[in-house]
Amino acid sequence: MEVVIVKDSATGGALIADAMADLLRRKPDALLGVATGSTPLPVYEALGATVRAGEVDASHARICQLDEYVGLPAGHPESYRSVVLRQVVEPLGLTENSFMGPDGTAQDVAAACAAYDQALADAGGVDLQLLGIGTDGHIGFNEPCSSLASRTRIKTLTQQTRRDNARFFNGLDEVPHHVITQGIGTILEARHLVLLATGEAKADAVALAVEGPLSALVPASALQLHPHATVVVDDAAASRLKLADYFRATYAAKPDWQGL
Repeated sequence: MEVVIVKDSATGGALIADAMADLLRRKPDALLGVATGSTPLPVYEALGATVRAGEVDASHARICQLDEYVGLPAGHPESYRSVVLRQVVEPLGLTENSFMGPDGTAQDVAAACAAYDQALADAGGVDLQLLGIGTDGHIGFNEPCSSLASRTRIKTLTQQTRRDNARFFNGLDEVPHHVITQGIGTILEARHLVLLATGEAKADAVALAVEGPLSALVPASALQLHPHATVVVDDAAASRLKLADYFRATYAAKPDWQGL
């Protein structure tokens, strides 16, 4: 696992956007897995600016969702399909034909989960999966004590996660209780995992995920199992890391050609 400590969210977003752009130059039809929420917005803004400047061609890129609320209509402004289309697909000049995600409105949710897991495999797998981390250490919507071998499935959100997401709705009562999420086992199949965390509120979760034991209690600790996992954190989110000085020195000495 590589840990990169940056001064702020904009710097982290630009760094990850550069990695995505480099990937698209090597593999124009790369499948990019995207996360939602406020944390990854600097990534999408920086990548969009790179595309608009003509520095990379994203016209053949493919975008896939990490998770989706169960029961929200596809056109609901806070369905993750709507959010990804609005924040990622459209700014990159892509269409819905470039996008894939689970069906949160399906009558048979279990079948929809299995179908999405299979669709990711049929697409050749995710080339780069962007992740956030919850204050309780969750990735995707794999809440604490999720199986580290889990596949795409339905999950019940914790009250903490619902409270964290209430800011996107008109209060806690509107936040769905259930979601479809890629499982930890599914996430670990991506070729490159990039987790972005900013702010002091994420510091404890980051420290446990990076330096703590591998544990289902901290789902993000599963990144320790991946051969190419990158954790990008700002100074505030890195504030509980015991090895912060080592991580800074290691990244400072890294050859430029290596990239993320």
